[in-house]
Amino acid sequence: MAIATVAGHTSTGTPALGTGMFLGYRRPDGTVGIRNHLAIIPSVICANTVTERIAAQVPGAIALPHPHGCAQVGDDVGLTERILAGAGANPNVGAVLVIGLGCETCQSNDVASLIRTLAPGRPVVSFSIQEAGGSIKSITRGVEVARELAAQIANLPRVPISLDELIVATQCGESDHSTDTVSNPIVGEVVDHLVDLGARVIMGETTDWMDFEDHLSARAATPEIGARIHAVTSRFRRDATANGAIVIGHEADDDVLTGETTVQARALGCLAKGGSRRIQDVLDFGVRPSRPGLSLMDTPPHDAVSVTAMAAAGAHICLFTTGRGTPVGNAIIPVVKVTANPLTATRMGDNIDLSVVEAGHGASRTALVEALQALLVDVCNGAETVAEIIGHQDFAIHRVAPTV
Repeated sequence: MAIATVAGHTSTGTPALGTGMFLGYRRPDGTVGIRNHLAIIPSVICANTVTERIAAQVPGAIALPHPHGCAQVGDDVGLTERILAGAGANPNVGAVLVIGLGCETCQSNDVASLIRTLAPGRPVVSFSIQEAGGSIKSITRGVEVARELAAQIANLPRVPISLDELIVATQCGESDHSTDTVSNPIVGEVVDHLVDLGARVIMGETTDWMDFEDHLSARAATPEIGARIHAVTSRFRRDATANGAIVIGHEADDDVLTGETTVQARALGCLAKGGSRRIQDVLDFGVRPSRPGLSLMDTPPHDAVSVTAMAAAGAHICLFTTGRGTPVGNAIIPVVKVTANPLTATRMGDNIDLSVVEAGHGASRTALVEALQALLVDVCNGAETVAEIIGHQDFAIHRVAPTV
């Protein structure tokens, strides 16, 4: 019986990660991609419509609309610039067009320059709407430039790539008891296999670390990484308390409804998706992992924001577990949805890539782990996730300061 179906392709869990290879795109800077996007990036909200109109007229192009880039200062504008550039430099992107208005704090030329630094050799063009003479002229010019960029990357071949070159993100959203006891442990086993192969894996959602700093620090590769885990959670706790939020130690209504009793119980289950291997680094929001193995990333529990941060950090793909179901995808990286909740597998089947409900009906845990491994390889080889097919191209940037 088929275990998983993606874009009409049926996977039975064989050969899983056995070959250690997939077919991907080798970039000029030596990195590899599993998609070959032409990214049309607005440096500011004022350029959103222009970039969307351009992308709609150029096959294979994707726009990354967002509400930022203006009335930001200091670390906030720096963060927006860094995430936009990280998205453009993601290995799944083959070429980039950056468009600004011209008077914003996050300038299109600055974003383009940073992309060129992060991804040497990648085709990158930028201009502003004010420079081009307005929205209509910008759309006309942008379509012309985008078509030229698309032609440059259209015939790139897929070549054999070792799985150890992957960067895999993990995320859970709308979690419930089935997520924490079934889906996340299955993802965790896949994570362990990837780490053992030499791949990089990123796990975010700092709220899940709360009250488990000692547990995570015991897995840290060095005392310095353990100290960093404590420092990040302490800062997060202070910020949450200062804003009146309660992130640990209290019963929550939605937890009760889904079989959990406390936020700590949910958090412990969420950590299972990170596997059991040593933690090699603790990353700031959107920062690339510098070494193989598992890295934690300091991200908020907002699914779209967290996945965007990991995409900006160079992740190729996200393994996303869900209990009650969510349609969240990402503009740059494919998001693989996994659920163990039988109601969600039926009610939100259109949004689920892999059901592991069979785990509650005597199916072998090993078979389900292998099914997810095989699905991962299939998606790396080009099979579309349901979020990609439907068109869930979410892109969300964190804010760290007020608008001024």
